[in-house]
Amino acid sequence: MSSITTGNAEQYSDSKKLAARGRLNREYTIAETGWFPWVAQQLPLKAGDRLLDIGCGPGWFWASVAADLPDNLDLTLADLSPGMLQEALERCHPLSFVRVTGQQADATALPFEDGSFDTIIAMHMLYHVADQAKALAEMHRVLKPGGHLAVTTNGANNMRGMYELTTAFGSPPCDPAGAAFGYETAERLMQAQFGNVTMAEHPAHMRITEPEDVFLALTSYPPGDRASEAELAAFRAAISEAFRAGDGVLEVGKETGLFLSRKAG
Repeated sequence: MSSITTGNAEQYSDSKKLAARGRLNREYTIAETGWFPWVAQQLPLKAGDRLLDIGCGPGWFWASVAADLPDNLDLTLADLSPGMLQEALERCHPLSFVRVTGQQADATALPFEDGSFDTIIAMHMLYHVADQAKALAEMHRVLKPGGHLAVTTNGANNMRGMYELTTAFGSPPCDPAGAAFGYETAERLMQAQFGNVTMAEHPAHMRITEPEDVFLALTSYPPGDRASEAELAAFRAAISEAFRAGDGVLEVGKETGLFLSRKAG
């Protein structure tokens, strides 16, 4: 089954399709601390560190948190999509980093020397990678001894009350990202590569009040973006029923976490 985790060239040539899903999470997530600031708080950064963001996307994370990070950070952006990389570079160059550079890169064959970075960040991207163990081995290779890898992903039950609606066009009733690289897989593979891993879960839930935002988010990737008119009509009906049952609101739980490993030495 085609899903959010496949068809990367088409899905992520630029940030347009990603924006529909980003809006849903940004507008309707209820949390004491927002996702991006919370992630930044988990990172063991110090002034002067050299950072690598693998699968950087359009650079939204850095634009959100740069003002609260330590001084004199050197940021390298990497993404398989040249469109995403260019957008990230344009967004991050004006920010308060001592240097921002970019490199189109495959996570399983990183074009960097051994021991190049103090911290590597891979946010919600390993579920797109066919050989996740190889990607983690590459991240381990380019980390300095004592350096850290931070990986974010979703749990299998993330936003299940919403994803159950996608059965109208043939998708499984669960988060495709959590199915492809969920909590258990992240912990197992990072433990195998680094010998250590800790996990923290972002305390949050969603209270969605606009049915059309659900429709736009879940039809921004396959198979929803190529569903038939009959399937889309059934999907709209399922959304309407869910909101009717919730008196105009769709409440869904979230499972979104950060896994942190340290390279020996």
